[in-house]
Amino acid sequence: MRYRAFGRTGWQVSEIGFGGWQIGGQWGRVDDAASVRTLLHAFDSGINFVDTAELYGAGHSETVIGQALRQWRGSGIYVATKAQPTVWPNPDDPAPQMRGRFPDWHLRAHVEASLRRLGVERIDLFQLHSWGPAGHRELDWLETLSDLRVEGKIDQIGVSLRDNRPQEGVALARLGLVASEQVIFNMFEQPPRDALFPAARDGGTAIIARVPLDSGSLIGHWTETSYESFEQGSQPHQMFRGTRFAETLARVAALKAEVAPFYSSLAEAAMRYVLAHDAVSVLIAGMKSPEEVDMNIRYSDGAEFPAELMARMPRHAWVRNFYR
Repeated sequence: MRYRAFGRTGWQVSEIGFGGWQIGGQWGRVDDAASVRTLLHAFDSGINFVDTAELYGAGHSETVIGQALRQWRGSGIYVATKAQPTVWPNPDDPAPQMRGRFPDWHLRAHVEASLRRLGVERIDLFQLHSWGPAGHRELDWLETLSDLRVEGKIDQIGVSLRDNRPQEGVALARLGLVASEQVIFNMFEQPPRDALFPAARDGGTAIIARVPLDSGSLIGHWTETSYESFEQGSQPHQMFRGTRFAETLARVAALKAEVAPFYSSLAEAAMRYVLAHDAVSVLIAGMKSPEEVDMNIRYSDGAEFPAELMARMPRHAWVRNFYR
């Protein structure tokens, strides 16, 4: 496992982290004991960064991670979690209100609940699970989180940017008001490269890249009938409904053809594409088994992404919001 600087925090984090959404139960049925075994295998394999949120299974993901942390006897694990706003912004609103969305009572309640579920005395990285472009001016959230840092309840502060809106984090990254920003970044969702990554470098802000495999499509094993196997009501069943699945499959086929001369699988190309960007401190991938952990961490070897293939990637950029 290779490690990278997490912005200006002084942390050295595994460049591949554990994404905790899938163990919350919203991506299909989960076995908590199996999830704990997978987490412990990830920690034993060198992964030292795990990302979760209260939203993931109404705290269930945090609870399972807490079980794993209590069993872990190795070196420290950086735990990142998130608090959702009192009101989720409309995804079509370009200027949602930020002030009052994370009031003092709300943030304090979330921190205390997360501490309890995780079974830790301090949360390493506490993130706001939504962000608006006015957030660097409407700063009531920062006052409370700064107090919580002084009180020893949290260590570092981060934000998770709204889906498909990386530009909303540019000013915040340049100012360096928070330790990290989490953003969707993969072979389809490429816009963070344009302005957010340079701003993050300038401001010493760590970038957490989420959805590196595009919620499963960039693993490359879907077929025309795969949608039928998605559990009714699960996150992938909702995201890829209607014509979305067929369109995704067509674009995946084009990417497969593009990367075939360079990589044996689309999953490898997708993971290595994200790792090829030095602004990224850690990518977080969902892993349901020790075998998936092993598959992901073998890409952490420092191998360069082919320049010829990188130059072709912009033609595959595809920005859309399937979370609606």
